[in-house]
Amino acid sequence: MSIWGKVIGGVTGFALGGPFGALMGAFAGHAMDRMRSTMPEGGGMADGMGGGGQDRQVAFTMAVIVMGAKLAKVDGRVTSDEVAAFRKVFNIPPDEAGEVGRLFNEAKQDAQGFEPYARQIAGIFSQNRSVLEELLGALFHIAMADGTYHPAEKDYLSRVAVIFGFSRSEFQRLEDTFVNKGDAENPYKILDISESADNDEIKKHYRKLIRENHPDKLMAQGLPQEFIDLANERMATFNAAYDKVSKLRGIK
Repeated sequence: MSIWGKVIGGVTGFALGGPFGALMGAFAGHAMDRMRSTMPEGGGMADGMGGGGQDRQVAFTMAVIVMGAKLAKVDGRVTSDEVAAFRKVFNIPPDEAGEVGRLFNEAKQDAQGFEPYARQIAGIFSQNRSVLEELLGALFHIAMADGTYHPAEKDYLSRVAVIFGFSRSEFQRLEDTFVNKGDAENPYKILDISESADNDEIKKHYRKLIRENHPDKLMAQGLPQEFIDLANERMATFNAAYDKVSKLRGIK
């Protein structure tokens, strides 16, 4: 079963709790009630994380669906491009696309704001900032699906970044990475390093970026296999920026 099937089927391995649990309860009804009845009393996950790697993968995927749905409508409209990009890029099997789409719509219509969801997922991955970066990157991808970076989308993403604990400069780096697709005039911004840094510092920093954002490490921390394409795209962006800096400086 794919990660999408686990999400829509309630196969999570833990009683979710919090805003995500409430939304899934509305969506899955009795299926979620049966799942919760098998878990120890008080086993909710309002702020922390109670399960293993698969639990974190399900939490990540649910966050993409719910927060992506809320992002898609902040500019006042949900375009077919955004929905199509969501279904295509995140590798949703055809036989599960309908149910995922229904959960997407349920989250879109949910009256609750995005902040409680962002706070819950920030708590789950509080020790895995690189996974939170990937989640924010997935949201950037949804925002850019229609080719327009609306001010309301920027406001949404910047507020999510604050809840996730990212600084203004870190948000700017992510914005340069995903909005400009690695073609920003200043590749130092994408690498998040000062132009005054010497060559050895740049090499060390670049290697750290690659090590922390390697897909294998991200999967161990909670990134599902279905999102590896996004992780690889981000790695390619770092590589392209480093290549530019290397050519400018003659770094071997």
